[in-house]
Amino acid sequence: MNSRTGQVVLVTGATDGLGRYLTGELTAGGASVVAHGRNPSKLGRLRDDLGVETVRADLARLRDVDAMADELLERVPRLDVLVNNAGVGFGPPGGERELSGDGIELRLAVNYLAGYRLTRRLLPLLVESAPARIVNVSSIGQQPLDFDDPMLEASYDGITAYRRSKLAQVMFTLDLAHELRDRGVTVNALHPATFMNTSMVFEHGAAPMSTVEEGGAATLRLVTDEALAAVTGRFFDGRREARPDRTAYDEQARARLRRLSDELVTSTLRSA
Repeated sequence: MNSRTGQVVLVTGATDGLGRYLTGELTAGGASVVAHGRNPSKLGRLRDDLGVETVRADLARLRDVDAMADELLERVPRLDVLVNNAGVGFGPPGGERELSGDGIELRLAVNYLAGYRLTRRLLPLLVESAPARIVNVSSIGQQPLDFDDPMLEASYDGITAYRRSKLAQVMFTLDLAHELRDRGVTVNALHPATFMNTSMVFEHGAAPMSTVEEGGAATLRLVTDEALAAVTGRFFDGRREARPDRTAYDEQARARLRRLSDELVTSTLRSA
């Protein structure tokens, strides 16, 4: 997969920051990129600038996630790589608790649950297109979920919400890698770089410590490097393999997260 020509890659959160960089680099390398975004005008500019296909959805609404999956399954004949990149950061310092359009804590909804649902919906296409890859853009900042208060109703701060959602991503990565181990689809997660120069970091008032180009290079490695073709169920800090929070290896915690995820998806879509 060092040669990107002919590869079909879906990048979520593609209109800004890391996603925008990945879309540009992958397109320049010959891949056929489907770029996801929420803002129609930003998607239009991206389409005009790079000539990519686009798909719009608000990942804070599971109905939008399902509609996007339906559209992609109609439009895209194959899918070689899914990059779950879209996310919500810490928010402004001292920011209040926010809910998604479905009434779910916002960071859990966008950073984790939307990717969980989208990946599940697109799995048949990924398996059919194998060898294929799933890359989950996570973070080294991780914190175990409180299953008695997954929505942080008792005590909230944006950093905790973000870190819990990012550990959930990694837990899902390990689970799915095990599930797909004999089906030709690898699943890995990474912390691309620390405090890249993105709007997410600027919103929190933090000073950038790295660049989008640094994080992009680490992410592209998981997308394209032939040496990683059989590597699955791993977490990377930049280009270096690392160990996530130990909860990621707790099979009982991962089973609880699966149940919670499926319950949230089912109850949300049933009431829609």
